[in-house]
Amino acid sequence: MISVMNKDSQRRKIHPHKFTMWVAIGSIVMMFAGLTSAYIVKRNQPGWTGFSMPIIFWYSTAVLLLSSLTMQFSLKAFNQRETAKYRNLLTVTSVLGLLFIAMQIIGFSQLWSTGVQMRGSGAAQFMYIIFGLHALHVLGGVIALLAMFFKAWNPRVRSYNPVPVEVLGTYWHFVDLLWIYLFVFILYIQ
Repeated sequence: MISVMNKDSQRRKIHPHKFTMWVAIGSIVMMFAGLTSAYIVKRNQPGWTGFSMPIIFWYSTAVLLLSSLTMQFSLKAFNQRETAKYRNLLTVTSVLGLLFIAMQIIGFSQLWSTGVQMRGSGAAQFMYIIFGLHALHVLGGVIALLAMFFKAWNPRVRSYNPVPVEVLGTYWHFVDLLWIYLFVFILYIQ
C-alpha cells in the first residue's frame, strides 16, 4: 500500500527542471507585464509619438509561429522515438529561430534608418527595450535549440530522456506567445 502511494505521488510531482522553467516563465511574464504597464502609463504624456511597424516584423511573426509548430512536431517525433524525423524537425526549428533573429535585426535596422531611434519618442524607446529584451530571450532559446541540435546529431549520444526536449519546447512556445502579445500590444496600443 505504501509503495503504491509513493509511486503515485512521484508520478504527480513535476520534474525539477520543468518547475524551474515555469518559475522562470512566471518571472519573465511579470517583467514584461511591468514594461507594458509602464508603456500604457507613459503614452499619455506630452510629446509621445508613434511609428509605423516595418512589414518584416509581420513576416518574422509568421516564421516564429512556424518554428513553434516544428518544435511541437519534433517533440512528438522524439516521444515516438522517430530519431531521423526528430533531428530534421529540430534542425528546421533551429534554422527558423535563426531566421527570426535575422529578420528582427533587419526590422530594427529599417526602423533606425527611418529615424525611429532610442533618443526619439517614448514609443520608440519602449519598443527597443521591450523587443530587445524579447530578442535576448529568443537568443537564449536559439542557443538551447542549437545545443539540442548538436546533441541530437551526435552519434555517441543515445539518450531518450524527454525532459530536456519538453522543457525546450515549453520555453520555445512561450517566447512565441510572448512575441505575439508584444507585437500586437505595440502595434495597437501606441
